Amino acid sequence: METWAYEDVLAFAQSWGAVYFTVMFAVVLVYAFWPRNQKGFERAKRIPLDDEDF
Repeated sequence: METWAYEDVLAFAQSWGAVYFTVMFAVVLVYAFWPRNQKGFERAKRIPLDDEDF
């Protein structure tokens, strides 16, 4: 079994880390703009404006 040098691990983490975070960003973006979720986001944005006392 070959051991990895620090530079190899660093290059792997930088390249696949960028891919991972790009994919996760796209997933969050799709979730945020999915039409079915609009009602929940509309309700959530009005929470600070509610006059109900706790």
